[in-house]
Amino acid sequence: MTIEKREEIISLYDVYGKLLTDKQQAYFENYYFDDLSITEIASNFDISRNAVFDQLKRVIQILEEYEVKLKILNKTKRIKDLDLPTEVKQEIMDILKE
Repeated sequence: MTIEKREEIISLYDVYGKLLTDKQQAYFENYYFDDLSITEIASNFDISRNAVFDQLKRVIQILEEYEVKLKILNKTKRIKDLDLPTEVKQEIMDILKE
């Protein structure tokens, strides 16, 4: 996985992560934020490595599906690119997050 793809996935998680189940969030955070291996996560949750791999793959798929439907990350990037004062951009971002 490229660094750009990893950053995109983490950005999607920042936007849509709260929509995932608690376990999906835990697997994702352990792998992407805590830098645990699939084997370590499997051991911590007493599940198979394959189950962790499948869950991580499913989480990425879910996050990408949310973005296709809602386009919040895309809208956020477009707002940041606008030639507006920072305060106005922030207010628009706050409204978008509501």
